Amino acid sequence: MHVGDLLQIKGLDLTLIWGGENLLDQAISGVTATDLEDPARFLQPGEIVLSGLVWWTEADRHARTERFVSALAQSGATALLAGEETHGTVPADIVDSCREHGIALLAVPAHTNFRAITEAVYRRQWGDLSRRPADHFALPENVRNELGRLLDHRADAGELLECALAPFGTPSCYVLTSSGRTIARTASAPELPATQAAQNLRGLTGETLRVQAETTPYDAWYLHLPQAGGAPPRALHETAEAIGQYRHHHDRRHAARRRTGQELIALVDRGGADTGSLTNALASCGPLTEGPWQVVVTAAGGQLADSAAEEALTEALQHLPSAVFAVGTTLDAEAVAVVRSGGWGTAGLREPWSLLHDCRPETPLHTGVSAPTTEPTGLRTALAQARYALAAARHGSPMPGHVTAVEELSSLDSLLAGIPADVRTIFSAATLGPLADREPASHSRLLETLEVFLAHNCSWARTAEALHLHVNTVHYRIERIQDLTGRDLSRLDHKLDLRAALLCR
Repeated sequence: MHVGDLLQIKGLDLTLIWGGENLLDQAISGVTATDLEDPARFLQPGEIVLSGLVWWTEADRHARTERFVSALAQSGATALLAGEETHGTVPADIVDSCREHGIALLAVPAHTNFRAITEAVYRRQWGDLSRRPADHFALPENVRNELGRLLDHRADAGELLECALAPFGTPSCYVLTSSGRTIARTASAPELPATQAAQNLRGLTGETLRVQAETTPYDAWYLHLPQAGGAPPRALHETAEAIGQYRHHHDRRHAARRRTGQELIALVDRGGADTGSLTNALASCGPLTEGPWQVVVTAAGGQLADSAAEEALTEALQHLPSAVFAVGTTLDAEAVAVVRSGGWGTAGLREPWSLLHDCRPETPLHTGVSAPTTEPTGLRTALAQARYALAAARHGSPMPGHVTAVEELSSLDSLLAGIPADVRTIFSAATLGPLADREPASHSRLLETLEVFLAHNCSWARTAEALHLHVNTVHYRIERIQDLTGRDLSRLDHKLDLRAALLCR
């Protein structure tokens, strides 16, 4: 299939903005949808790139446009299909940049779904493959025909692998997610722990092909052979194309389940729903009818599309065999899951979360987990708990990807971490009074003395020793602190106030 063929497909209503005949004659090897500002690491030569242009902003449009389009050119992309829904039209500087870098540019109207384009490309590609001369293929014709039959009958990915690789002795082969979860494997392939699988994908051993689909960095699929040379390269590419077709049908079959999950999350997020409404929403999600339940909230930072957090959370929970869940997204772009409690635990979520973080280490990816609730009406409270734990994870963890359960907020420091930053700042300033301003230098010395004094359980002697001061100097400074803050450090409640104010700075 060639780029120009896209313009002839009825129902897509694509418009050519720029691109000569030489660019429209380029063959399409696959499709990637992305709204990353710099998608270079996720692109393969010959792909068309679908983008809603969420990354484009008026403020620094030239720099962002250059970064995005140059990444396409360097990766060997054949065309950019730019969505008009976000900005109403394709910005002029994107047109100019595509012309400069020699990238064909097609406009996608707001009523055309990216999935429809992806489906059209792969349907056409599969049809093209079936019509080519037999000697073009590494797979025998009967195997290609059988793959088509298996796809039509909704065979699983494992059956497709066995069929495609049978002519080559069925070597060990896996279909893996980017975080190392096994989707399918041949009978000869031993079970592979997720950590080892993720290492294999990032290593230099064996052969790895990306399965083309509309994905985020967290839910991409890969065809992986641990031993190089197990099958001819063309056979592997055809196998990956068959798995891509399987994934497309798989995602379509699960669309209804995703809709019911979204409806449940929206109901919980709005609040005020009665027991009957929540029970019906849980029942529509199948195995979630019976509790107890926990709520998990995830937020991804950086320039990722809104769907990235949801895909990351879904992928993490799928690593847990016993986890039964429904996932949706709030209006604030949080990914929220209602999970049946028991058998998985917060600790079990940490390993897949670490693997997901490794898929995109520069992007903060935090999660908060609520306590269990046995009543459907308790889900709203559980959501608030999970959000608080998420805020604490973002503020208190030195790691850019972390899982925090609300039960782990067992210290004053961790409890305060969940309070919004602007509230913490106001509380600290109000409690410390003039000391909140570190100028003059004497205020900084007083703050240091207060911190050490509280850390040493208000011991004059140990504070003096730690600061290399005379005890009388410590007495003078503490009296000065009390005068400036209006607090009495002989009272427990005032000590706690000042300690909290220091932690909130």
